[in-house]
Amino acid sequence: MTPTIPGFDHQRLRVADDVALHVAVGGSGSPVVLLHGFPQTHLMWRHVAADLTADHTVICPDLRGYGASDKPADTGATYAKRTMAADVVALARALGHERFALAGHDRGALVAFRAGLDHPDAITHLACLDVLPTLDMWDVMRGTGAAVGFHLYLMAQPPGLPERMIAADPDVFFGHFLDVWTRAPEAVPARVRAAYLDACRDAVPSIVADYRASATVDVEHDRADRDAGNRLRMPVAVLQQDWGAVLGFDARRLWRAWAADLTHRTVSCGHFMAEEAPQETAAELRALLAR
Repeated sequence: MTPTIPGFDHQRLRVADDVALHVAVGGSGSPVVLLHGFPQTHLMWRHVAADLTADHTVICPDLRGYGASDKPADTGATYAKRTMAADVVALARALGHERFALAGHDRGALVAFRAGLDHPDAITHLACLDVLPTLDMWDVMRGTGAAVGFHLYLMAQPPGLPERMIAADPDVFFGHFLDVWTRAPEAVPARVRAAYLDACRDAVPSIVADYRASATVDVEHDRADRDAGNRLRMPVAVLQQDWGAVLGFDARRLWRAWAADLTHRTVSCGHFMAEEAPQETAAELRALLAR
């Protein structure tokens, strides 16, 4: 049986003409939407979500293309973060929330970032975990240090090659990131790991399309906002590993260019911080929500 977040109700809600999202909802109070990253599902928030339900309605969807949500064929902008951000706003409205706090990890953080820029009247607070905005990410990835992001370049290739390579042994490909991106393997127990791999195995084309969008249309959208001077207007919290030592950049400075009301924290854990350091992650989200 697939693991679930105890006490959460599961629904499927239509957010676009051809897309319904699977979502877990629990708790009561002001709404907080939590978006998962790669190669995960909403289940990555299980500890943090349970903590936040004491004071909040917590909404944990599978992003389009992931988990139990629909996986439409890519037509160019199907997996643009702008499209996926619109999904999130539509999902919250379907649950009765015109305004909500939003936190995302990894790919989910890129969706959250875009939602903050495109829908500032809907997002009250924004948290982005262990990611850089797409435009900045491509700017800092250079030299041998960029080898840590080999998957970004692989999945940016035109349709066909990356899908076939990954589908040849998806468990090895996706399992690689679950292994090397964590400092605490016990944080992703066997049942959870198996659930992630099962979900990814069925979603290779849509996951690749999500990443391909970040090398194409997402860059265009970020550049247009940067050129126009558009910034995040809500309180923003960013939690990151110390990537600077590897890639040689100042993450706080990069984020400051996008958000005036910014709290930036460096955390001492691996990439999967909501699973490796759930108490610290939940505490930082609570501090954000109090701003």
